[in-house]
Amino acid sequence: MNARAALLFSFSPKPDISPPRKVLASGSTHQTPFRFRFQYPQSERHGFFSVVSRRRVWKVWADVKSKRYEVPDSVPKSSVKFEDACDDVDSGKEESELVGPWWEVFPKRWVIVVLCFSAFLLCNMDRVNMSIAILPMSSEYNWNPATVGLIQSSFFWGYLLTQIAGGIWADTVGGKKVLGFGVVWWSVATVLTPVAAKLGLPFLLVVRAFMGIGEGVAMPAMNNILSKWVPVAERSRSLALVYSGMYLGSVTGLAFSPLLIHQFGWPSVFYSFGSLGTVWFTVWLNQAYSSPLEDPRLRPEEKKLILTNSVSKEPVKVIPWGQILSKAPVWALIVSHFCHNWGTFILLTWMPTYYHQVLKFNLTESGLFCVLPWLTMAFSANLGGWIADTLVSKGVSVTTVRKIMQTIGFLGPAFFLTQLSHVDSPAMAVLCMACSQGTDAFSQSGLYSNHQDIAPRYSGVLLGLSNTAGVLAGVFGTASTGYILQHGSWDNVFEVSVGLYLVGTVVWNLFSTGEKIID
Repeated sequence: MNARAALLFSFSPKPDISPPRKVLASGSTHQTPFRFRFQYPQSERHGFFSVVSRRRVWKVWADVKSKRYEVPDSVPKSSVKFEDACDDVDSGKEESELVGPWWEVFPKRWVIVVLCFSAFLLCNMDRVNMSIAILPMSSEYNWNPATVGLIQSSFFWGYLLTQIAGGIWADTVGGKKVLGFGVVWWSVATVLTPVAAKLGLPFLLVVRAFMGIGEGVAMPAMNNILSKWVPVAERSRSLALVYSGMYLGSVTGLAFSPLLIHQFGWPSVFYSFGSLGTVWFTVWLNQAYSSPLEDPRLRPEEKKLILTNSVSKEPVKVIPWGQILSKAPVWALIVSHFCHNWGTFILLTWMPTYYHQVLKFNLTESGLFCVLPWLTMAFSANLGGWIADTLVSKGVSVTTVRKIMQTIGFLGPAFFLTQLSHVDSPAMAVLCMACSQGTDAFSQSGLYSNHQDIAPRYSGVLLGLSNTAGVLAGVFGTASTGYILQHGSWDNVFEVSVGLYLVGTVVWNLFSTGEKIID
Protein backbone atom coordinates (compact mmCIF):
# COMPACT_ATOMS: atom_id res chain seq x y z
CA MET A 1 0.00 0.00 0.00
CA ASN A 2 1.44 3.36 -1.04
CA ALA A 3 1.05 5.53 2.04
CA ARG A 4 3.14 7.55 4.44
CA ALA A 5 2.20 5.79 7.64
CA ALA A 6 3.12 4.85 11.16
CA LEU A 7 2.79 1.12 11.90
CA LEU A 8 1.81 0.11 15.38
CA PHE A 9 1.92 -3.63 16.12
CA SER A 10 0.14 -4.61 19.33
CA PHE A 11 0.21 -8.22 20.60
CA SER A 12 -2.35 -9.13 23.25
CA PRO A 13 -0.79 -11.35 25.94
CA LYS A 14 -1.86 -14.85 26.89
CA PRO A 15 -1.31 -16.18 30.40
CA ASP A 16 1.71 -18.23 29.25
CA ILE A 17 3.46 -15.76 26.92
CA SER A 18 5.51 -12.60 27.39
CA PRO A 19 3.96 -9.09 27.65
CA PRO A 20 2.98 -7.19 24.52
CA ARG A 21 5.60 -5.30 22.53
CA LYS A 22 5.30 -2.28 20.23
CA VAL A 23 7.34 -1.22 17.24
CA LEU A 24 7.21 2.12 15.46
CA ALA A 25 8.13 2.45 11.79
CA SER A 26 7.41 4.75 8.87
CA GLY A 27 6.05 3.84 5.47
CA SER A 28 6.27 5.28 1.97
CA THR A 29 5.84 8.84 0.66
CA HIS A 30 2.05 9.23 0.34
CA GLN A 31 0.94 12.35 2.29
CA THR A 32 -2.27 10.94 3.78
CA PRO A 33 -1.59 9.73 7.34
CA PHE A 34 -2.55 6.10 8.05
CA ARG A 35 -2.29 3.93 11.15
CA PHE A 36 -2.28 0.13 10.93
CA ARG A 37 -3.21 -1.86 14.03
CA PHE A 38 -2.79 -5.63 14.10
CA GLN A 39 -4.70 -7.18 16.98
CA TYR A 40 -5.00 -10.84 18.01
CA PRO A 41 -7.87 -11.90 20.24
CA GLN A 42 -7.00 -14.44 22.92
CA SER A 43 -9.68 -16.91 21.77
CA GLU A 44 -8.37 -17.32 18.20
CA ARG A 45 -5.40 -16.82 15.97
CA HIS A 46 -7.30 -14.45 13.68
CA GLY A 47 -6.94 -10.73 13.88
CA PHE A 48 -7.81 -7.54 12.13
CA PHE A 49 -6.04 -4.39 11.20
CA SER A 50 -7.52 -0.89 10.99
CA VAL A 51 -6.55 1.66 8.39
CA VAL A 52 -7.29 5.07 9.87
CA SER A 53 -7.31 8.14 7.68
CA ARG A 54 -8.65 11.63 8.42
CA ARG A 55 -12.17 10.76 7.35
CA ARG A 56 -12.72 6.95 7.29
CA VAL A 57 -11.77 3.81 9.13
CA TRP A 58 -11.48 0.47 7.30
CA LYS A 59 -11.21 -2.84 9.23
CA VAL A 60 -9.75 -5.81 7.36
CA TRP A 61 -9.59 -9.33 8.88
CA ALA A 62 -6.57 -11.43 8.16
CA ASP A 63 -5.32 -14.95 8.93
CA VAL A 64 -1.96 -14.65 10.53
CA LYS A 65 0.18 -16.68 12.84
CA SER A 66 1.27 -15.28 16.15
CA LYS A 67 5.04 -15.22 16.63
CA ARG A 68 7.26 -13.84 19.33
CA TYR A 69 8.96 -10.66 18.15
CA GLU A 70 12.00 -9.10 19.75
CA VAL A 71 12.20 -5.33 19.57
CA PRO A 72 15.75 -4.20 18.67
CA ASP A 73 17.54 -1.80 20.96
CA SER A 74 18.27 0.62 18.16
CA VAL A 75 15.44 2.71 16.75
CA PRO A 76 15.23 3.44 13.03
CA LYS A 77 16.04 7.00 11.95
CA SER A 78 12.58 7.46 10.52
CA SER A 79 11.11 6.73 13.93
CA VAL A 80 13.31 9.42 15.48
CA LYS A 81 11.97 11.93 13.00
CA PHE A 82 8.46 10.97 13.96
CA GLU A 83 9.19 11.49 17.65
CA ASP A 84 10.81 14.82 16.89
CA ALA A 85 7.70 15.85 15.05
CA CYS A 86 5.64 14.89 18.07
CA ASP A 87 7.92 16.96 20.26
CA ASP A 88 7.38 19.94 17.98
CA VAL A 89 3.64 19.55 18.31
CA ASP A 90 3.88 19.22 22.08
CA SER A 91 5.97 22.36 22.30
CA GLY A 92 2.97 24.33 21.14
CA LYS A 93 1.05 23.64 24.33
CA GLU A 94 -0.50 26.52 26.15
CA GLU A 95 1.20 27.51 29.40
CA SER A 96 -1.92 26.63 31.34
CA GLU A 97 -1.50 22.95 30.32
CA LEU A 98 1.98 22.61 31.79
CA VAL A 99 2.37 20.43 34.84
CA GLY A 100 5.11 20.67 37.45
CA PRO A 101 6.24 22.65 40.49
CA TRP A 102 5.20 26.30 40.34
CA TRP A 103 8.80 27.52 40.29
CA GLU A 104 9.43 25.50 37.13
CA VAL A 105 6.31 26.57 35.20
CA PHE A 106 6.20 30.17 36.45
CA PRO A 107 6.56 32.34 33.29
CA LYS A 108 10.12 33.54 32.84
CA ARG A 109 8.95 36.89 31.50
CA TRP A 110 7.33 37.58 34.86
CA VAL A 111 10.55 36.63 36.61
CA ILE A 112 12.13 39.46 34.62
CA VAL A 113 9.27 41.79 35.60
CA VAL A 114 9.63 40.94 39.30
CA LEU A 115 13.39 41.53 39.15
CA CYS A 116 12.78 44.94 37.53
CA PHE A 117 10.22 45.67 40.26
CA SER A 118 12.86 44.81 42.88
CA ALA A 119 15.41 47.08 41.20
CA PHE A 120 13.00 50.01 41.31
CA LEU A 121 12.17 49.22 44.94
CA LEU A 122 15.88 49.58 45.76
CA CYS A 123 16.10 52.65 43.54
CA ASN A 124 13.66 54.71 45.59
CA MET A 125 14.80 53.27 48.91
CA ASP A 126 18.29 54.58 48.18
CA ARG A 127 16.89 57.88 46.91
CA VAL A 128 14.59 58.84 49.79
CA ASN A 129 16.91 57.79 52.60
CA MET A 130 18.79 61.08 52.22
CA SER A 131 15.60 63.07 52.88
CA ILE A 132 15.48 61.47 56.35
CA ALA A 133 19.22 61.22 57.08
CA ILE A 134 19.85 64.82 56.05
CA LEU A 135 18.38 66.04 59.37
CA PRO A 136 20.97 64.43 61.68
CA MET A 137 23.70 64.99 59.07
CA SER A 138 23.05 68.73 58.86
CA SER A 139 23.09 68.92 62.65
CA GLU A 140 26.40 67.06 62.85
CA TYR A 141 28.16 69.02 60.10
CA ASN A 142 26.44 72.39 60.72
CA TRP A 143 24.96 72.72 57.25
CA ASN A 144 22.67 75.66 56.59
CA PRO A 145 19.42 75.35 54.58
CA ALA A 146 21.13 76.50 51.38
CA THR A 147 23.72 73.75 51.71
CA VAL A 148 21.02 71.19 52.40
CA GLY A 149 19.20 72.26 49.24
CA LEU A 150 22.44 71.97 47.25
CA ILE A 151 23.03 68.45 48.50
CA GLN A 152 19.48 67.39 47.70
CA SER A 153 19.67 68.83 44.18
CA SER A 154 23.08 67.30 43.38
CA PHE A 155 21.37 63.97 42.73
CA PHE A 156 19.62 65.46 39.68
CA TRP A 157 22.90 66.59 38.12
CA GLY A 158 23.84 63.02 37.33
CA TYR A 159 20.25 61.89 36.85
CA LEU A 160 19.76 64.31 33.96
CA LEU A 161 23.02 63.32 32.28
CA THR A 162 22.17 59.65 31.77
CA GLN A 163 18.54 59.67 30.69
CA ILE A 164 19.18 59.81 26.95
CA ALA A 165 22.61 58.19 27.16
CA GLY A 166 21.14 55.29 29.15
CA GLY A 167 18.45 54.82 26.53
CA ILE A 168 20.98 54.71 23.69
CA TRP A 169 23.17 52.29 25.59
CA ALA A 170 20.25 50.00 26.48
CA ASP A 171 18.94 49.88 22.91
CA THR A 172 22.38 49.05 21.49
CA VAL A 173 23.98 46.66 24.03
CA GLY A 174 20.90 45.27 25.83
CA GLY A 175 18.90 46.10 28.94
CA LYS A 176 20.47 43.40 31.14
CA LYS A 177 23.92 44.98 31.14
CA VAL A 178 22.68 48.54 31.54
CA LEU A 179 20.26 47.89 34.39
CA GLY A 180 22.81 45.70 36.16
CA PHE A 181 25.39 48.45 35.82
CA GLY A 182 22.95 51.05 37.15
CA VAL A 183 22.05 49.08 40.28
CA VAL A 184 25.69 48.32 41.11
CA TRP A 185 26.73 51.93 40.44
CA TRP A 186 24.12 53.59 42.63
CA SER A 187 24.51 50.94 45.36
CA VAL A 188 28.24 51.67 45.59
CA ALA A 189 27.51 55.41 45.66
CA THR A 190 24.99 54.85 48.46
CA VAL A 191 27.52 52.91 50.57
CA LEU A 192 30.17 55.62 49.99
CA THR A 193 27.87 58.48 51.07
CA PRO A 194 28.89 58.46 54.79
CA VAL A 195 32.58 58.32 53.82
CA ALA A 196 32.16 61.24 51.39
CA ALA A 197 30.31 63.29 54.00
CA LYS A 198 33.21 62.91 56.43
CA LEU A 199 35.75 63.88 53.75
CA GLY A 200 33.93 67.12 52.95
CA LEU A 201 31.04 68.73 51.08
CA PRO A 202 32.60 68.56 47.57
CA PHE A 203 33.09 64.80 47.91
CA LEU A 204 29.49 64.36 49.05
CA LEU A 205 28.16 66.37 46.09
CA VAL A 206 30.17 64.22 43.67
CA VAL A 207 28.94 60.98 45.24
CA ARG A 208 25.32 62.13 45.11
CA ALA A 209 25.74 63.10 41.45
CA PHE A 210 27.28 59.67 40.79
CA MET A 211 24.26 58.08 42.41
CA GLY A 212 22.05 60.05 40.00
CA ILE A 213 24.08 58.69 37.08
CA GLY A 214 23.31 55.13 38.16
CA GLU A 215 19.61 55.72 38.73
CA GLY A 216 19.31 57.69 35.50
CA VAL A 217 19.87 54.62 33.33
CA ALA A 218 17.37 52.45 35.22
CA MET A 219 14.14 53.55 33.54
CA PRO A 220 15.44 53.43 29.92
CA ALA A 221 17.07 50.04 30.52
CA MET A 222 13.92 48.63 32.11
CA ASN A 223 11.81 49.92 29.25
CA ASN A 224 14.12 48.29 26.73
CA ILE A 225 14.19 44.87 28.36
CA LEU A 226 10.43 44.73 28.93
CA SER A 227 9.77 45.72 25.32
CA LYS A 228 11.45 42.44 24.32
CA TRP A 229 10.11 40.17 27.04
CA VAL A 230 6.49 41.23 27.58
CA PRO A 231 3.73 40.74 24.97
CA VAL A 232 1.55 43.72 24.12
CA ALA A 233 -1.46 42.32 25.96
CA GLU A 234 0.52 42.21 29.24
CA ARG A 235 2.42 45.49 28.82
CA SER A 236 0.33 47.72 31.07
CA ARG A 237 0.28 45.26 33.97
CA SER A 238 4.01 44.66 33.81
CA LEU A 239 4.90 48.35 33.71
CA ALA A 240 2.43 49.17 36.46
CA LEU A 241 3.98 46.51 38.70
CA VAL A 242 7.52 47.75 38.01
CA TYR A 243 6.66 51.41 38.67
CA SER A 244 4.77 50.47 41.81
CA GLY A 245 8.14 49.22 43.03
CA MET A 246 9.23 52.86 43.10
CA TYR A 247 6.23 53.83 45.21
CA LEU A 248 6.70 50.96 47.63
CA GLY A 249 10.43 51.74 47.74
CA SER A 250 9.61 55.22 48.97
CA VAL A 251 7.28 53.78 51.61
CA THR A 252 9.94 51.30 52.72
CA GLY A 253 12.66 53.92 52.83
CA LEU A 254 10.55 56.41 54.78
CA ALA A 255 9.44 53.70 57.20
CA PHE A 256 12.78 52.04 57.98
CA SER A 257 15.19 54.96 57.81
CA PRO A 258 14.07 56.54 61.12
CA LEU A 259 14.29 53.17 62.88
CA LEU A 260 17.81 52.50 61.64
CA ILE A 261 18.96 56.01 62.49
CA HIS A 262 17.54 55.76 65.99
CA GLN A 263 19.16 52.36 66.66
CA PHE A 264 22.48 52.52 64.80
CA GLY A 265 23.04 56.11 63.64
CA TRP A 266 22.52 57.79 60.28
CA PRO A 267 25.40 56.01 58.40
CA SER A 268 23.60 52.68 58.91
CA VAL A 269 20.88 53.75 56.48
CA PHE A 270 23.32 54.05 53.60
CA TYR A 271 25.31 50.93 54.47
CA SER A 272 22.26 48.67 54.84
CA PHE A 273 20.28 49.96 51.86
CA GLY A 274 23.31 50.02 49.58
CA SER A 275 24.36 46.46 50.42
CA LEU A 276 21.01 45.11 49.20
CA GLY A 277 22.09 45.93 45.67
CA THR A 278 24.69 43.15 45.71
CA VAL A 279 22.03 40.57 46.54
CA TRP A 280 19.85 41.78 43.69
CA PHE A 281 22.76 41.84 41.25
CA THR A 282 23.66 38.22 42.00
CA VAL A 283 20.14 37.03 41.16
CA TRP A 284 20.01 39.30 38.12
CA LEU A 285 23.18 37.80 36.63
CA ASN A 286 21.84 34.25 37.00
CA GLN A 287 18.26 34.79 35.86
CA ALA A 288 18.05 37.75 33.46
CA TYR A 289 18.69 38.00 29.73
CA SER A 290 18.27 41.02 27.48
CA SER A 291 15.82 39.16 25.23
CA PRO A 292 14.07 35.77 25.04
CA LEU A 293 16.35 34.74 22.17
CA GLU A 294 19.36 34.83 24.51
CA ASP A 295 17.84 32.68 27.27
CA PRO A 296 18.84 29.02 26.80
CA ARG A 297 16.54 27.82 29.61
CA LEU A 298 13.39 29.49 28.31
CA ARG A 299 10.66 26.94 27.58
CA PRO A 300 9.81 26.68 23.87
CA GLU A 301 6.11 27.36 24.42
CA GLU A 302 6.83 30.61 26.29
CA LYS A 303 9.41 31.70 23.74
CA LYS A 304 6.86 31.12 20.99
CA LEU A 305 4.24 33.13 22.90
CA ILE A 306 6.61 36.06 23.47
CA LEU A 307 8.05 36.20 19.97
CA THR A 308 4.63 35.85 18.37
CA ASN A 309 3.13 38.70 20.38
CA SER A 310 6.16 40.97 20.71
CA VAL A 311 7.36 43.44 18.14
CA SER A 312 10.89 44.26 19.31
CA LYS A 313 13.27 41.55 18.14
CA GLU A 314 16.30 42.88 16.28
CA PRO A 315 19.10 44.77 18.04
CA VAL A 316 19.62 48.45 17.30
CA LYS A 317 22.76 49.61 15.51
CA VAL A 318 21.90 53.20 14.55
CA ILE A 319 19.45 55.59 16.25
CA PRO A 320 17.29 57.38 13.61
CA TRP A 321 17.18 60.72 15.42
CA GLY A 322 15.68 62.59 12.48
CA GLN A 323 12.81 60.13 12.15
CA ILE A 324 12.19 60.06 15.90
CA LEU A 325 12.14 63.83 16.38
CA SER A 326 9.96 64.40 13.30
CA LYS A 327 6.98 62.44 14.65
CA ALA A 328 4.11 64.28 16.35
CA PRO A 329 3.32 61.39 18.76
CA VAL A 330 6.90 61.56 20.05
CA TRP A 331 6.52 65.24 20.91
CA ALA A 332 3.11 64.55 22.41
CA LEU A 333 4.85 62.04 24.67
CA ILE A 334 7.57 64.54 25.65
CA VAL A 335 5.15 67.41 26.33
CA SER A 336 2.75 65.18 28.26
CA HIS A 337 5.60 63.79 30.38
CA PHE A 338 6.61 67.34 31.29
CA CYS A 339 3.04 68.33 32.23
CA HIS A 340 2.53 65.15 34.23
CA ASN A 341 5.75 65.38 36.23
CA TRP A 342 5.28 69.05 37.08
CA GLY A 343 2.31 68.28 39.28
CA THR A 344 3.71 64.96 40.52
CA PHE A 345 7.04 66.36 41.73
CA ILE A 346 5.42 69.35 43.39
CA LEU A 347 3.09 67.17 45.41
CA LEU A 348 5.79 64.71 46.40
CA THR A 349 8.41 67.30 47.39
CA TRP A 350 6.21 69.97 48.94
CA MET A 351 3.55 67.78 50.53
CA PRO A 352 5.13 67.69 54.03
CA THR A 353 5.35 71.48 53.97
CA TYR A 354 1.72 71.77 52.91
CA TYR A 355 0.61 69.44 55.69
CA HIS A 356 2.62 71.41 58.23
CA GLN A 357 1.75 74.96 57.12
CA VAL A 358 -1.84 74.60 55.98
CA LEU A 359 -3.20 71.57 57.81
CA LYS A 360 -1.17 72.31 61.00
CA PHE A 361 0.17 68.77 61.33
CA ASN A 362 3.33 68.26 63.35
CA LEU A 363 6.36 66.76 61.65
CA THR A 364 5.58 63.21 62.79
CA GLU A 365 2.04 63.43 61.43
CA SER A 366 3.29 65.00 58.21
CA GLY A 367 5.71 62.13 57.67
CA LEU A 368 3.00 59.57 58.37
CA PHE A 369 0.52 61.10 55.95
CA CYS A 370 3.21 61.45 53.27
CA VAL A 371 3.24 57.66 53.03
CA LEU A 372 -0.44 57.46 52.08
CA PRO A 373 -0.12 58.86 48.54
CA TRP A 374 2.68 56.39 47.76
CA LEU A 375 0.53 53.48 48.90
CA THR A 376 -2.42 54.80 46.93
CA MET A 377 -0.28 55.13 43.82
CA ALA A 378 1.03 51.57 44.17
CA PHE A 379 -2.51 50.19 44.35
CA SER A 380 -4.05 52.31 41.60
CA ALA A 381 -1.10 51.80 39.21
CA ASN A 382 -1.67 48.03 39.27
CA LEU A 383 -5.44 48.50 39.05
CA GLY A 384 -5.01 50.72 36.01
CA GLY A 385 -2.63 48.21 34.42
CA TRP A 386 -5.15 45.40 34.85
CA ILE A 387 -7.95 47.54 33.38
CA ALA A 388 -5.84 48.59 30.39
CA ASP A 389 -4.71 45.06 29.52
CA THR A 390 -8.25 43.76 29.91
CA LEU A 391 -9.52 46.37 27.45
CA VAL A 392 -6.79 45.49 24.95
CA SER A 393 -7.53 41.77 25.26
CA LYS A 394 -11.21 42.47 24.57
CA GLY A 395 -10.38 44.15 21.27
CA VAL A 396 -10.24 47.83 22.22
CA SER A 397 -7.50 49.54 20.23
CA VAL A 398 -4.25 50.33 22.01
CA THR A 399 -4.60 53.98 20.99
CA THR A 400 -8.00 54.27 22.68
CA VAL A 401 -6.77 52.53 25.82
CA ARG A 402 -3.70 54.79 26.14
CA LYS A 403 -5.81 57.91 25.68
CA ILE A 404 -8.39 56.82 28.25
CA MET A 405 -5.83 55.92 30.89
CA GLN A 406 -3.73 59.05 30.45
CA THR A 407 -6.81 61.28 30.44
CA ILE A 408 -7.67 59.83 33.85
CA GLY A 409 -4.04 60.44 34.86
CA PHE A 410 -4.40 64.12 33.94
CA LEU A 411 -7.99 65.08 34.77
CA GLY A 412 -8.17 63.08 38.01
CA PRO A 413 -5.37 65.00 39.76
CA ALA A 414 -6.62 68.27 38.27
CA PHE A 415 -10.10 67.73 39.72
CA PHE A 416 -8.94 66.79 43.22
CA LEU A 417 -6.45 69.65 43.41
CA THR A 418 -9.23 72.14 42.64
CA GLN A 419 -11.18 70.74 45.59
CA LEU A 420 -8.43 71.55 48.12
CA SER A 421 -9.47 75.19 48.33
CA HIS A 422 -13.05 74.16 49.21
CA VAL A 423 -12.40 71.64 52.00
CA ASP A 424 -12.30 72.77 55.61
CA SER A 425 -11.01 69.67 57.41
CA PRO A 426 -7.54 68.08 57.42
CA ALA A 427 -9.04 64.64 56.81
CA MET A 428 -10.73 65.76 53.59
CA ALA A 429 -7.58 67.53 52.46
CA VAL A 430 -5.52 64.38 52.96
CA LEU A 431 -8.17 62.39 51.11
CA CYS A 432 -8.04 64.81 48.18
CA MET A 433 -4.25 64.57 48.04
CA ALA A 434 -4.36 60.77 48.15
CA CYS A 435 -7.02 60.62 45.41
CA SER A 436 -5.01 63.08 43.32
CA GLN A 437 -1.95 60.86 43.44
CA GLY A 438 -4.02 57.72 43.03
CA THR A 439 -5.54 58.87 39.74
CA ASP A 440 -2.14 60.23 38.71
CA ALA A 441 -0.77 56.66 38.77
CA PHE A 442 -3.09 55.67 35.89
CA SER A 443 -0.42 57.35 33.75
CA GLN A 444 1.62 54.14 34.05
CA SER A 445 -0.87 52.60 31.61
CA GLY A 446 -0.93 55.75 29.51
CA LEU A 447 2.17 57.71 28.58
CA TYR A 448 4.60 55.41 30.42
CA SER A 449 3.44 52.45 28.32
CA ASN A 450 3.40 54.40 25.08
CA HIS A 451 7.13 54.34 24.40
CA GLN A 452 6.97 50.62 23.65
CA ASP A 453 3.85 51.11 21.52
CA ILE A 454 5.14 53.67 19.05
CA ALA A 455 8.84 52.71 18.84
CA PRO A 456 9.51 49.32 20.49
CA ARG A 457 13.07 49.03 19.14
CA TYR A 458 13.93 52.50 20.44
CA SER A 459 11.84 52.48 23.59
CA GLY A 460 14.90 53.12 25.77
CA VAL A 461 15.90 56.20 23.81
CA LEU A 462 12.34 57.45 23.73
CA LEU A 463 11.92 57.09 27.48
CA GLY A 464 15.24 58.87 27.95
CA LEU A 465 13.94 61.79 25.90
CA SER A 466 10.58 62.10 27.60
CA ASN A 467 11.92 61.47 31.10
CA THR A 468 14.51 64.22 30.59
CA ALA A 469 11.59 66.57 30.08
CA GLY A 470 9.93 65.06 33.15
CA VAL A 471 13.01 65.60 35.32
CA LEU A 472 13.31 69.19 34.10
CA ALA A 473 9.67 69.71 35.09
CA GLY A 474 10.49 68.43 38.55
CA VAL A 475 13.49 70.72 38.90
CA PHE A 476 11.75 73.86 37.59
CA GLY A 477 8.43 73.04 39.24
CA THR A 478 9.98 72.50 42.66
CA ALA A 479 11.97 75.73 42.41
CA SER A 480 9.08 77.84 41.07
CA THR A 481 6.78 76.60 43.84
CA GLY A 482 9.00 78.31 46.40
CA TYR A 483 8.84 81.52 44.39
CA ILE A 484 5.05 81.31 44.04
CA LEU A 485 4.61 80.70 47.78
CA GLN A 486 6.80 83.70 48.54
CA HIS A 487 4.58 85.97 46.45
CA GLY A 488 1.26 84.14 46.49
CA SER A 489 -0.53 81.17 48.06
CA TRP A 490 -0.98 77.43 47.78
CA ASP A 491 -4.01 77.99 45.60
CA ASN A 492 -1.73 79.62 43.02
CA VAL A 493 0.61 76.62 43.17
CA PHE A 494 -2.25 74.22 42.48
CA GLU A 495 -3.63 76.44 39.72
CA VAL A 496 -0.39 76.18 37.75
CA SER A 497 -0.41 72.40 38.11
CA VAL A 498 -4.05 72.16 37.03
CA GLY A 499 -3.32 74.35 34.01
CA LEU A 500 -0.48 72.07 32.89
CA TYR A 501 -2.63 68.99 33.45
CA LEU A 502 -5.23 70.45 31.09
CA VAL A 503 -2.61 71.33 28.47
CA GLY A 504 -1.28 67.78 28.66
CA THR A 505 -4.77 66.35 28.24
CA VAL A 506 -5.36 68.31 25.04
CA VAL A 507 -1.96 67.55 23.52
CA TRP A 508 -2.20 63.85 24.40
CA ASN A 509 -5.65 63.32 22.93
CA LEU A 510 -4.84 65.24 19.74
CA PHE A 511 -1.47 63.78 18.81
CA SER A 512 -0.78 60.54 20.66
CA THR A 513 -1.22 57.07 19.18
CA GLY A 514 -0.86 53.48 20.28
CA GLU A 515 0.32 52.25 16.87
CA LYS A 516 3.92 51.65 15.89
CA ILE A 517 5.21 54.66 13.96
CA ILE A 518 8.96 53.89 13.90
CA ASP A 519 10.42 50.54 12.79
